[in-house]
Amino acid sequence: MRKIIKVAIDSPAAAGAGTQAKLIAKCYNLFYLDTGKIYRYIGLQKIKNQKKFNYKNITKKIKNLKIKDLRKKNLLSNKVANEASIIAKDKKIRKIVLKFQKKYAYNPPKNFRGSILDGRDITSVIIKDATIKFFITANIQVRALRRYKELRGLKKKISFEDVLKSIKIRDKSDFERTYSPLKKTKDSILINTSNLTKRACFLKIKQIIDKKLKLDGNL
Repeated sequence: MRKIIKVAIDSPAAAGAGTQAKLIAKCYNLFYLDTGKIYRYIGLQKIKNQKKFNYKNITKKIKNLKIKDLRKKNLLSNKVANEASIIAKDKKIRKIVLKFQKKYAYNPPKNFRGSILDGRDITSVIIKDATIKFFITANIQVRALRRYKELRGLKKKISFEDVLKSIKIRDKSDFERTYSPLKKTKDSILINTSNLTKRACFLKIKQIIDKKLKLDGNL
């Protein structure tokens, strides 16, 4: 009987982790959860109604959160992203979100072979015993350009300079926060996507995963 495959990915903003996670999920029939979208979702709730923004209501929102809620385009704005980065520093909020993340990481829907999660503390906190771990990164200029093109594609009026500034702020917050900071764990495989096409990056990651699954007798 095959074991549940658990793939954990950590990365700074706009490094291409989400794109690769979706490709991997499709290739191996894994349930995909973009954990960063959860914090964006919470950030959006704060923007919408700050008066009702408290731990009790956050707990209720996360308890009733559906995956389809994380696919809405209004979560992609720079304003929501910056709010999410601030919220992600809150230890109590991270503990609330942790339960939701672990639920899908360890108990994916039955029609899936396993799970794949990407975020900032997936390898170090959420799935410490993952089948395989990756740390995906890229040059900050490359990351900013990718995010700029993504936002422009969504008809967002924003300059490259503003996107670059936003990513620098998010990097500082992600790497330097006290609780669950972004870091590369010793058992994570480093993937630098700066000079790789989406396809080339995917094939590189697939080769690594295939080798691991074969060794485990789980291919």
